[in-house]
Amino acid sequence: MANYSLEKLIKYFNAKVQSKEAHAIFSSKNYAINQLKLDSRLVSTNDIFVALKGQCRDGKDFIAQAIDAGAIAILVETNQHSDDGIVTYYQPNNRPCIRIDVYQLSQRISAFAAEFYGYPSDKMRVVGVTGTNGKTTVTQLIAQWAVLLGKKSAVLGTIGNGVLGQLTPSANTTPSNVDIQHYLADFLANKVDVVAMEVSSHGLALGRVEDVSFSASVFTNLSRDHLDFHHTMAKYETAKWSLFSPAKTELAVISSGKRIINYDDTVGNAWINRLDDVMVVSANPDYLMRIRQLDKPYIAVSSLEYHNKGVSIHFDSSFGHGTLESRLFGAFNVSNLLVSFATLLALDFPFSRLVNTASYLLPVTGRMEIFTGAGKPTAIVDYAHTPDALDKALSAAKEHCHGRLWVIFGCGGDRDNGKRSLMAKVAQSYTDNIIVTNDNPRTEDQDQIIEDILKGFSQGLRVEVIKERYQAIKWAMKQANEDDVILIAGKGHEDYQIIGEIKHHYSDREAVQQLLGIAE
Repeated sequence: MANYSLEKLIKYFNAKVQSKEAHAIFSSKNYAINQLKLDSRLVSTNDIFVALKGQCRDGKDFIAQAIDAGAIAILVETNQHSDDGIVTYYQPNNRPCIRIDVYQLSQRISAFAAEFYGYPSDKMRVVGVTGTNGKTTVTQLIAQWAVLLGKKSAVLGTIGNGVLGQLTPSANTTPSNVDIQHYLADFLANKVDVVAMEVSSHGLALGRVEDVSFSASVFTNLSRDHLDFHHTMAKYETAKWSLFSPAKTELAVISSGKRIINYDDTVGNAWINRLDDVMVVSANPDYLMRIRQLDKPYIAVSSLEYHNKGVSIHFDSSFGHGTLESRLFGAFNVSNLLVSFATLLALDFPFSRLVNTASYLLPVTGRMEIFTGAGKPTAIVDYAHTPDALDKALSAAKEHCHGRLWVIFGCGGDRDNGKRSLMAKVAQSYTDNIIVTNDNPRTEDQDQIIEDILKGFSQGLRVEVIKERYQAIKWAMKQANEDDVILIAGKGHEDYQIIGEIKHHYSDREAVQQLLGIAE
């Protein structure tokens, strides 16, 4: 698929092949290369193994394993400029294998991966979506909507990677720079028209999308998260901003309106004033008049009607006015839908067809996903795992609750512990029917995580602590009435619980379906 040879590899890195015999062998076009691999365990015949130094292990330690697996070339990072391009020749089992030492390989691998796979993002419409919350929903909605309008779409993100409807599980929200180019090349070969990619702050800070050409860049919102990695909100914002900074993306995002930013978010609002080519999106009717005066392309709500089937979104825009009928619940999903709508308009999808097909868009797995049974309370499974996301999820659940509102949540271990008490404060602002439970404690002490959460509640507030999530949901189901709503927050689509370093199979969705007596 990559259509790459050893000869091209040698030329790209200006490798110094000393032996004439070796040069003759390596310059032969018979030795085609299959894929780039960062994990030696995934190497197969005629792959290149990229031996980078990771946070825990050094790829150099696995060179022998990669050669045994059939690698035809090894790229090894060196910090010595004098070593750049030095070649080592191996001949395991009478087949060729070449090692090239590359100066500062980790900084060059992204560009090489784009070259290796033929710059696939230049030949498709690739959308990058960043923000603390909403990335998954927006990418899924964009992909769904494109399919409704007769195009083939794919997604890269939290729920999975692949052509829509054929996703494989993902290890990270944003894959490595090598894997991204591989996925994009595969999508191109499968005639995909639109790729919607979640772009995490980690992915931006680590340069995973540096050599992706985005047809549109989208910002949803910014609130506290990932401070264990970024340390400060300023650095977190800077990482997100790098997807929109003209210095980074002016060649990828050329025409007006292809930066899509949420006006309702404080950070987004400030960014809009810093950028010329931007489409403004607002889900707040109070902002309509001032947005009209910005002299920028826009989509803004004029009024909203919430009902038991979703919401009717009446809007005004630079493209015309109309109503989007949505099956999604909650004010934040109004924003997600409008951002998706704006993005597809920026990609030149027809206005009237987008409006007429909005009602066919389905809720995203594990995002405000509603389950109920006869005579049973309503359960909502959502991925909310930040204070802001929990606030929005509880607000949406309250809009559709005719009885008591319950919330079940926990906080992840080995992650930002400062948000734990904040999550508690959010929960108690909506209800006093609260259950604190585990949510991927990882290697951290479960009791300490729960203690950190409990510190955020007002003194005297009764809070149930049930560590095992299934039992927590079961207890709430027994206590709740038919008109009650139980929000189960934190895991959403995830089908595992990480305790220690082991992933145990567990799914909130499966637990709810079992306890309600319904089939998926």
